[in-house]
Amino acid sequence: MMKKISVLLGLIALSTIGIYAQDQLLEVYEREHIPNKRPVPYEYMREADIMWSKIVYRMVDLRQTQNMGLYYPTRPIGGRMNLVDIILYGIDNEGIRAFSTNDPVNEFTAQMTLDDINRVFDSGLDTIITTDPITGEMIPQTIDKPRKTDEIKKLLLKEQWFFDKNHSVMKVRIIGVCPIRIYYRLDDNNMPTDELLQKPTMWVYFPEIRPLLANHEVYNPHNDSQRISFDDFFMQRRFAGFIFAVSNVYDNRWINSYTLGVDALLEADKMKEWLFNIEHDLWEF
Repeated sequence: MMKKISVLLGLIALSTIGIYAQDQLLEVYEREHIPNKRPVPYEYMREADIMWSKIVYRMVDLRQTQNMGLYYPTRPIGGRMNLVDIILYGIDNEGIRAFSTNDPVNEFTAQMTLDDINRVFDSGLDTIITTDPITGEMIPQTIDKPRKTDEIKKLLLKEQWFFDKNHSVMKVRIIGVCPIRIYYRLDDNNMPTDELLQKPTMWVYFPEIRPLLANHEVYNPHNDSQRISFDDFFMQRRFAGFIFAVSNVYDNRWINSYTLGVDALLEADKMKEWLFNIEHDLWEF
């Protein structure tokens, strides 16, 4: 009898140690670097040093492998969020401003309200018809629809490329970020059709969200203890994208407004090569 009691106590002790060890494994150390990080300030630029500049719009597809760290997780996991959820958190809690996409000339003039933001993300109150479990009758029920952030499949970046003659180098700074929803249009019966829509949601001013991005980690598939911040991800230009437009006399028209398919990709490559040649043409030795 005493032997059985000793074995039982031993098993209980081992299970307790195992649970404690598992908890310790989940929280081996406290992450302090990224949560307390501050973005590296921009260097001061004089107007006299800017020899050439151009506004470039770049499309970033979040479904590409190189950009998946911006898209996942589609729902927050612990303290880890994707880029759009971080931006919306900043809008809801930290005073980040969102601007309407209706002004194609100046993206940062018309500030959006929370109702406007919920509308572009198809969120808010909705009425559905359900069955009463007691009477069996069909009754209307009001539900709160969450923001459809999982439908954000692309980002449109507004960048300014400029040549700094003081250092004889081409530089680039991101000015704004516009998440784009990609979803199927619904018919009159609220059923998805075959028509695929792309809808710009809002513009956010990138220098304004840098402190927020600097405090959140991008997933590293190779090493969980060596992650960089979202701010580092953008500043080090670790994302992949293609040029969607360059400032022009035609009201900054998009490439897809005058060419499509393979021709649009070739036009984007042509603009990329043009930027490359500009840097070499302006180089000072």
